[in-house]
Amino acid sequence: MTYRMAASAFALAFVSMSSFAHTEGSNVDVPAPPPAGEASEATAAANRAIAERLPLENQGDFEDASRGFLAAIDADAILDEDGNTVWSIPQFDFLQGDAPATVNPSLWRQSALAARHGLFEVKEGIWQVRGYDLSVMTVIRGETGWIIVDPLTVRETAAAALKLVNDTLGERPVTGVLYTHAHADHFGGARGVISEEEIEARGVPVLAPIGFTESAVAENLIAGNLMQRRAVLMFGNTIPRSPQAVVGTGLGPGLPQGKTGLVLPTEEIEGWGTVREIDGVTFEFMDAGGTEAPAEFMFYLPQFDALCTAEVATGTFHNVLTSRGAKVRDALKWSRVIDRALADYGDRSDVVFASHHWPSWGQENVETFLRNQRDTYRYVHDQTLRRANAGATMTEAAETIPEPVFSQEDFSTRGYYGTLNHNSKAVYQYYYGWWSGVPANYHALPDAETAPRYVEAMGGLEAVLARGADAHEKGDYRWAAELFNKAVFADPDSQPAKDWLAATYEQMGFQAESGSWRSYFLTAASELRNGVPESGAPNLGNADFLAAVPTLDLFDALASRYNPEKLSREPFAVVFAFSDTGENIRVEVGRDVIVPRNVTETGDAAATLNMTRADFNRLILREANVLQLAGSGALSIEGEGAAAAAFLGALDQPEFWFPVVTP
Repeated sequence: MTYRMAASAFALAFVSMSSFAHTEGSNVDVPAPPPAGEASEATAAANRAIAERLPLENQGDFEDASRGFLAAIDADAILDEDGNTVWSIPQFDFLQGDAPATVNPSLWRQSALAARHGLFEVKEGIWQVRGYDLSVMTVIRGETGWIIVDPLTVRETAAAALKLVNDTLGERPVTGVLYTHAHADHFGGARGVISEEEIEARGVPVLAPIGFTESAVAENLIAGNLMQRRAVLMFGNTIPRSPQAVVGTGLGPGLPQGKTGLVLPTEEIEGWGTVREIDGVTFEFMDAGGTEAPAEFMFYLPQFDALCTAEVATGTFHNVLTSRGAKVRDALKWSRVIDRALADYGDRSDVVFASHHWPSWGQENVETFLRNQRDTYRYVHDQTLRRANAGATMTEAAETIPEPVFSQEDFSTRGYYGTLNHNSKAVYQYYYGWWSGVPANYHALPDAETAPRYVEAMGGLEAVLARGADAHEKGDYRWAAELFNKAVFADPDSQPAKDWLAATYEQMGFQAESGSWRSYFLTAASELRNGVPESGAPNLGNADFLAAVPTLDLFDALASRYNPEKLSREPFAVVFAFSDTGENIRVEVGRDVIVPRNVTETGDAAATLNMTRADFNRLILREANVLQLAGSGALSIEGEGAAAAAFLGALDQPEFWFPVVTP
């Protein structure tokens, strides 16, 4: 029997067992959804089964997560300069004892471990600050100062972490900064530990992997608006920290509020085994680009017999494709890179530490950790391809891959962030694209158009709600979610439909072992019940970030906001002449696209805008407008002012708080 036949047989069997009593549309009695915040018996049973199946009592991780503790921040919160809370320190104090029925007990265990906060000694000369951000900041003692690895997400948490280090170990200057990869939680707090002026004055090296700048801009600016909006759901920024809501992300406690910036590297490192010496410490870098991030490196410290695996190998099965959105990752390359690190450095390492979670000590444990991490990505890759090559669709492949044996014993390979199911789909997408191969799916209608037709075919809205309620009562939440989602997309104003979908998402979140799945489901439930919020987003759209973005990359990001329908004149060119950087950006404004180019000769342009790049950043951030800049003398326009206005007026200003879980 093929995979597709097996799936069809299962579907037919389910149909034959289902009740079709509710078929009369408006005469159907639709029950009220259950109270919010309570685990159903089906959810409680599913979570009890997890607790019975896994060795949750194993204390090895708890010993490692506490090992080397020196000090913690003695405050209730990390604050910004205006006194606003950036990170509440006791927010996860409820993670004590056994998991309640509303939380997957495996995720509860992982979250309790990740929430342990403070300064920890990894090895003499290496420390980590953990538990005050999504990521971990590593500090290495050089001959004269501190070498900082991954300065967290925002300047406030990074500054607080460095203060904890200086207060505990003695104050030293920062003599080196490393970004292991181009995700914001690993570079965004750089200005909290060092300034560009210090970097230039003291010649401080800031090292990053090859392709870092391009990758950071592409992910956080060009695709940033939708990615950040979905990150709100993925990290649960807008809902409480509690046993009924966010308990952690699986990768770390959570994202802080605050200001994310970008300090550009002084050198981008490539190659395997590339050696650099920073303040008397030797680093052997390993290019891991194309694994967890498009630009990433790991490194080995021969003076310490210590291996840093960045975010390539951490205390969880990671995302091959993250729910916030990113470029799909190469699971096979991911596995190969870990295997090469194991072969080259496994028997030379007494400790392995990463940019999330806690270290592992002892050569045998290091090798076991690397081996199982390697096998996790190899397993999902090979088993997806085996099924796909036998005719399975994306969903069919993901549904039939069993949990590997090693993940039932090694918690670091469990799906606390990524999951076996959605990572299998990501592997399929990497090779075959976004569609299943079934022709009807290749040019499918939008959900908002098909949903009303499905609802009509099933007997009307009330009939669909009754069927969904029946599925919910039976604990068949995935099917209930599909039914209720059709109802919501068919009638977005139906609060009963939204309340039932919210109740279903809530139970799916309560059962999720993945912290990001849990947060996504529970934030979606909150938005269905309460509407789209208006605060709680990550703050990447700020002057600190834009200041470091290369000018041509910034114009490429603006090009992705160009709306040709807003242009009411024939094509033309406009030039931006930036006096502080000496750059001239010529923008060809066409009927369908705009094309920016860095030029020395401006050529024949309809208008030339003379200003500083810093003022242009203010213009883009809407901190100033053209009239204000012109009135103050910060902007002068040669040629047609109307042409400049036409270009700027054709750029969309996307809203952030748009609906995601409703049409």
